[in-house]
Amino acid sequence: MTNDTLTIREMCDAFDVTPRTLRFYEQKELLAPIRDGQKRLFTRRDRARLTLILRGKRFGFNLEEIRRLLDLYGRGREQETQLARAYELAQGRLAQLKANRAELDAAIDDLEDQMTMVSNTLSDIRKNTAA
Repeated sequence: MTNDTLTIREMCDAFDVTPRTLRFYEQKELLAPIRDGQKRLFTRRDRARLTLILRGKRFGFNLEEIRRLLDLYGRGREQETQLARAYELAQGRLAQLKANRAELDAAIDDLEDQMTMVSNTLSDIRKNTAA
């Protein structure tokens, strides 16, 4: 390994991913490691892209959305274009996550209410059968 490249094993260790994951992202043309025979060598660019891919996945972006963001880097456009598009996608995703959270909060509240009702009913039944 040179200072500028990592092997597939080193990438797996550094990013806590499997070789299959890296090969999948390579197949989807999200990563482009240097091929040295059978060996893959990942550059700083690949590492930066994988960082963005994993962050995007964590935020719930699909691979096509992540690809579009990564492609903006490769087009030589101004950073403003990439940041504006990333911000736009992030706004939409944040709104979706907040809506999901609101739905989950409502479901949790409803389930807790139902469990309280059942608990009270069980308590009443047990009191009545013990008396």
